[in-house]
Amino acid sequence: MGTLWSLRLDNPALLPLEQVRARIEAAFGRVIAQMSTWDPSSDISRYNNAPAGSVHPLAPEFLRVLECALQWADASGGALDPTVGPLVGLWGFGPRPRSASWPSQAELLAIRRLVDWKRIDLDARAATLRQPGGIELDFSGIAKGFAVDHACAALKEMELHNFLLEVGGELSARGTRPDGRPWRIRIDGLEGEAGQLALSDMSVATSGDRWHSHTAGGRRWSHTIDPRTGQPAGHSLTSVSVLHPECMQADALATLLTVMGPADGLAFARDQEVAALFVVHAQGQARQPQASPRWPAAAASSA
Repeated sequence: MGTLWSLRLDNPALLPLEQVRARIEAAFGRVIAQMSTWDPSSDISRYNNAPAGSVHPLAPEFLRVLECALQWADASGGALDPTVGPLVGLWGFGPRPRSASWPSQAELLAIRRLVDWKRIDLDARAATLRQPGGIELDFSGIAKGFAVDHACAALKEMELHNFLLEVGGELSARGTRPDGRPWRIRIDGLEGEAGQLALSDMSVATSGDRWHSHTAGGRRWSHTIDPRTGQPAGHSLTSVSVLHPECMQADALATLLTVMGPADGLAFARDQEVAALFVVHAQGQARQPQASPRWPAAAASSA
């Protein structure tokens, strides 16, 4: 996945750490084999390159991620769109990026015709997916969170119930620390108590614009592409963190809230009862966090 992972755990049975590592990496391997657009042999790559009319059986994990993505695509009016891959590449990101330059209007219009989550032809009951022609799935805004959940399930199968698992900034805290206290994490970009959370049986995902960006012709844009417009998100939002029992859900929500921006995103979080913290960067000023009503009260008041 192009990132690092780490695990802190209470290991009362003294299981060999290499055994634990192998189970986690096997779980990650299953996700990569199904959902990595960087691997030409993965399930998602083979679907993306398949001819129109072909029908593809789906593994249970793939189906679960696709259904989650479609749920939030519908709820958000397409702010999360699992067919956004061609636009990501057009703006110079992803596995097949073009050069980092601002595309012409003609190029943008041509690629936008390929992006439409409503064209996805899924038969959930039969667990099959039909390629209507030209659809390219991209789970970049959700698969990493699912990988965390999938690895957590593997750890529980080993009778490990108290741990903190992190993959590239997405975290899941289960149970407590060995001393019985909750796990504590820091929200990126915030200082003091506002940036610290106590977690138990909860996941947190953060999406933002400061990790991947391009600059050309005096313009800067981030990897956060709005599927509804085809343009990079142009608001003042620096990052969004979301709390949810499932890391997959937190990952998807952090992605779509980042696309929506601080005003529409905060309204969506209120309506959907999502626990979210928005960090807005005002030029020449410190970052200004805004919390949805479901964000933990202590952290919200500190912010």
